Amino acid sequence: MVVCVSRFFQRFVLVAGLGIFSALVFGFLLSEFGWFGVRAGSDQDGAYREMRVYGEVLKKIQTDYVTAPTMGDVTTGALHGLLESLDSDSSYLTPTEYKIFKDRPATGVAQIGITVSKRYGYATVVNVLPGSPADVNHLEDGDVIESIGPQSTHELSLAVIRLMLEGKPGSTVELSVVRAYKPDPEKLTLTRAVAAVPALAEQEYEGSSILYLKPGVLSEARVNEVAAKIKAAGKQKIVLDLRDASGDDEQQGLRLANFFVKQGTLATLVGQKFTTQTFAADPAKFLTDAQVAVLVNRGTFGAAELAAGVLEDLKRADVVGERTFGEGSVQKTIEMPDGAALVLTVAKYESPSGAKIQDVAVTPSVVVTVANDEEPGATPHKGDEILDKGLALLKGKS
Repeated sequence: MVVCVSRFFQRFVLVAGLGIFSALVFGFLLSEFGWFGVRAGSDQDGAYREMRVYGEVLKKIQTDYVTAPTMGDVTTGALHGLLESLDSDSSYLTPTEYKIFKDRPATGVAQIGITVSKRYGYATVVNVLPGSPADVNHLEDGDVIESIGPQSTHELSLAVIRLMLEGKPGSTVELSVVRAYKPDPEKLTLTRAVAAVPALAEQEYEGSSILYLKPGVLSEARVNEVAAKIKAAGKQKIVLDLRDASGDDEQQGLRLANFFVKQGTLATLVGQKFTTQTFAADPAKFLTDAQVAVLVNRGTFGAAELAAGVLEDLKRADVVGERTFGEGSVQKTIEMPDGAALVLTVAKYESPSGAKIQDVAVTPSVVVTVANDEEPGATPHKGDEILDKGLALLKGKS
């Protein structure tokens, strides 16, 4: 087998080193200028000593590096690196970026039709909206967006990346995309559009004994649609297909799980200085005790992951497919005196077992690995292996 090392991964090694440098710079600024009130002799003596080490490293760079660094740019880079080292959702926004962030229109914004996060320091496609510009251009789960226009996504916060992918209907955006098993980035120009969310998919299997539902997105309206279908289903077994399903409101994921769970703790929201919230099943929202299989893949994101994790932990459903993406947190925007802002993760959702979905995602109880047709030597897969496995599990249950 021939192994191809793409320029993307070569650059990843370089930018990883730059990220470490940024962290050192930030530590120097803390120690030299006393940001956040850290002083020797305080309760944070250990942290202060570490900052002094960072400061010494930066001094060596300042005296021995080929050119003197521009401190403003270095500081901004250090702050970006610091926030991103926490998690992909935490971001530093410069004053200019924060103004654009605050002034962005709430409606009528066109997009390319992807859920995007960051992995390996770069923007990564989580899932693709069917029929969207991204779908037409064959973007897939796991594709890495190396750059947007001339700007590397490694140098951009997630909040800014999402802003840059938005725009007026009919406007275009240029992407450099790294795909699995391809050595070189692919240049794409996508036209932004206001794409319609596909309708709730519904089908019956095994002589109408199994009802298949694919919500696509877990919005309040879509979860209401799912509730209506479940109520009408009677004692039909249910395949709930959450593959490539997303949703920014984790509460909708808890609502969906509650349809199948009558009592007990669904999830807990915890953080260092965040008042712990425990979400219990509401018996009044319980809809069915029918057998359930939940289908997931690496494009299952956010609210959909939370629903799958709850049903798996409470042994209410067989969860079938691939490990999910890993998203389930709450962010707080903190304005800084100079007009900049921090978008900081302040709490994370825990499933009933205590697992933080943001950290470990959801691993299916029944793993089905789907081969990538583009992998060298791979045998093209036929049909829908994950759905077939879910149907087989339900068929064997009384």
